[in-house]
Amino acid sequence: MSDASRRPSAARILEPLLRQLLGRDLPVRFVFWDRSELGPDKAPGTIRLRSPNVLRRIVWSPDELGLARAFVAGEMDVEGDLHETLESLARAVSSTARLRPRALATALGAALSLGALGLPLPPPDAETRPRGHRHSKGRDASAIGHHYDVGNDFYALFLGPSMTYSCARFPTESSSLEEAQESKHDLVCRKLGLAERPGKRLLDVGCGWGSLVIHAASRYRAEAVGITLSRQQAERARARVEEAGVAGEVEIRLQDYRDLAGESFDAISSVGMFEHVGSDQTARYFSTLRSLLGPGGRLVNHAISKVGSSRLQGRTFMHHYVFPDGELIDVGEVVLAMERAGFEVRDVESLREHYARTLRAWVANLEAQLDKATALAGAERTRVWRLYMAASANNFERGRLGVHQVLGVVDSAEGWSGMPLTRAGWV
Repeated sequence: MSDASRRPSAARILEPLLRQLLGRDLPVRFVFWDRSELGPDKAPGTIRLRSPNVLRRIVWSPDELGLARAFVAGEMDVEGDLHETLESLARAVSSTARLRPRALATALGAALSLGALGLPLPPPDAETRPRGHRHSKGRDASAIGHHYDVGNDFYALFLGPSMTYSCARFPTESSSLEEAQESKHDLVCRKLGLAERPGKRLLDVGCGWGSLVIHAASRYRAEAVGITLSRQQAERARARVEEAGVAGEVEIRLQDYRDLAGESFDAISSVGMFEHVGSDQTARYFSTLRSLLGPGGRLVNHAISKVGSSRLQGRTFMHHYVFPDGELIDVGEVVLAMERAGFEVRDVESLREHYARTLRAWVANLEAQLDKATALAGAERTRVWRLYMAASANNFERGRLGVHQVLGVVDSAEGWSGMPLTRAGWV
């Protein structure tokens, strides 16, 4: 009998570690590079470990980042229902981010037995390490480029014709993603009072591919300015504005909100951009936007929120691969900051369930075209987006994340805001 045939399988060697981390009853099935298996036959999904390098990465990075690197590099994969598999793991895993000493010792022993020890492996190319002062203009532009400048055609695969990268609003159970995004755009426009009279001047901060400003100009004849830090977004947005026939009403700029000065608008929308601002810049952000509005002006700030706030930093998947320097500010802090900047907060609306549904639609679109997505953005980027969107959908469904639209109004001299008596005036 050869030495290889006498050697214990990867499943047998790793079983003690997995049970320490996930509990006696493993929530998912594991298949290893030597074809050995572990876990229940009837599971929502299977974790496939394609190489001992997974263990090597965990030993050197015994936290979330080690697992993230293995997944992004393709050394580990998820088969089956991605949403349910991730949620099953989230329920089972220890609340501590790093391996406990006992588990780390077990991991080291397993790595030694499997010949997985060695120097640390280089991180995947998709990983980023932001440099410079946090939330400086240069660092923010670099962070935005990392996330958004990965190819307009790649985003079109999962966003669909609406090209809208923020929470949709599904008016009915049968609404399509495109209908839901149009509904969201219209809700924002109505909250901002654009339906009251044509020709109002709108600023869209973080305009993406221009969908909201196009909607405002074509539906309500608004004069709109959209700003973004993404060069690829700006290029595609300008082309879409031309195609929509509203080039005379819409201007797309490559501009930082901190460089806005000396202009006046009737309304400002910020949809899915505030997450990039940062708590240290929140007061400046809202005071800058307030300075651009005259009496009766309105602001809709639409952003992901988290109770107690959360700064995406350190050794996390989201910071290194998805949203460098992102921050999810508690909606209570948002309301207070808006009031301190001089806004009267008139409405706060949660769209949490709508974002879960939006993300599930994006994941389904991406999974239906994985080969094409990989050809456009590369295997690593495609894996990053698939993982982060599926995990985010779970977090919104379970209430671990929220998303809110906060409407702030600048009072007129007469104290009249022009607000409808009820929300029925917006729907």
